[in-house]
Amino acid sequence: MADEKKGFLEQAYGVEDSEATKRLYENWAETYDAEVRSYGYTTPERCAEALAAHVEDRNAPLLDLGCGTGLSGEAFRDAGFTTIDGTDFSQEMLDQARRKSGVYRKLTLGDLNNPIPAEPDEYSNIAAVGVFSPSHAPADMIETVMALLPQGGCFVFSLNDHALADPSYKERIDDLVSRGKAELVFEEYGDHLPKAGIKSSVCVLRKR
Repeated sequence: MADEKKGFLEQAYGVEDSEATKRLYENWAETYDAEVRSYGYTTPERCAEALAAHVEDRNAPLLDLGCGTGLSGEAFRDAGFTTIDGTDFSQEMLDQARRKSGVYRKLTLGDLNNPIPAEPDEYSNIAAVGVFSPSHAPADMIETVMALLPQGGCFVFSLNDHALADPSYKERIDDLVSRGKAELVFEEYGDHLPKAGIKSSVCVLRKR
């Protein structure tokens, strides 16, 4: 059982499986935006700027995996992306995202541990902002996402300090690059939740 004396953010970095993660985010939905903003959450904007710098058509469909309450979608919209679909495993989080008018074309309930709700080549680009962690989205999801993209499509994602402590994420990226399946066109380590002392790497992989 989660420790109610802890804030949701502190609890999030202590959950050990996907079911516990889902329950946490269901309970967190209404206060999520305010809490993460209070810590200076910058990764959505960093991811949106990185993707915008490496794609030619910002009107092409973009899938926002683990979109949560829609903070990432807002960042992509503000960076010029016009056709954004979102998916998340928490209906409560999606309800919050739906209230952000003019952000998403479509919102879908879906668990990243099951088949991603997308067909090959359906989306020109895909994003996973603040999604990767050993207890939620494992490293092999990187290759799963890349398989859905058309040649030249980009996958932008973040790996916070907790994910970076697990070598499997970096190993999966290096494997895709070494096999000629993808090109790492952008990687930058910087602020994630600066007021909590947490940083993240933002990466953009382009399918070859």
